[in-house]
Amino acid sequence: MNDLASGKLAVVTGASSGIGEATASALATRGWRVVLVARGRDGLERVAAAMSGGAGRPIVAALDAADGDAVLAMAASVTREHGTPDLIVNCAGAGEWRFIEETTPRRAVAMMNAPYFAAFNLTHAFMPGMLARRSGLVIHIGSPASLMAWPGATGYTAARWALRGLHEALTQDLRGTGVRSCHVVFGEVSSPYFDHNPGSHERLPGANWMVPTTSPARCAEIILRVVRAPRPLVIHPFMLRFFYWTHLLVPWFVRWLLGRTGVNHPPALLP
Repeated sequence: MNDLASGKLAVVTGASSGIGEATASALATRGWRVVLVARGRDGLERVAAAMSGGAGRPIVAALDAADGDAVLAMAASVTREHGTPDLIVNCAGAGEWRFIEETTPRRAVAMMNAPYFAAFNLTHAFMPGMLARRSGLVIHIGSPASLMAWPGATGYTAARWALRGLHEALTQDLRGTGVRSCHVVFGEVSSPYFDHNPGSHERLPGANWMVPTTSPARCAEIILRVVRAPRPLVIHPFMLRFFYWTHLLVPWFVRWLLGRTGVNHPPALLP
């Protein structure tokens, strides 16, 4: 699949806001049928009502994508009624930026649920149909933390590395199958993410001022470009790519630069 022809089917997670909403809307306006996936039905219904174009009204699937059984049931219903998706966009993600001692085991599991298990479950559920058809594209929306770590975001970083690991494994597994996996990494995005994860924005690396903020609409444009011409790794904007290239050449320098956050461990709780 290397075009944006209308009538194709896409499944987009995290579709109730931010990058997921913008991507689903952009696909629908180009005539795609879109399955909207997120936990909150009200948000999905709002997005579906606002969409224009597309082959009929978007399909709303309100569920927790980290629930494997729920995803399998949804995938069976979608496949039965609409066919195998041509595209999966794994946008679901959550998690506050905290040091490990600030992160409870329950929070760590929640952060691994989205993005990693959500992406794993969606990809697992629809992969047999894609393999049988010998075509399909899976796009994982990742974070710079999956490429370069900074202080004070331990659980978040580990979850994003897990998502990157899923993509890297799929690139090997899918050789010669006609199915592709892509990892798309954005810098700071002007989405509600930081509103939902208070205290995290203050922990952005000091060097972040050099990386322009990207709007969800612009992210959607980049994702559609990847749909047209899939590549294993896409990093946006340019300055983030520059940091990544520099990290490959002189990792110690970028670690030092990203470590200059001014974020300190919280005072120990003494008995």
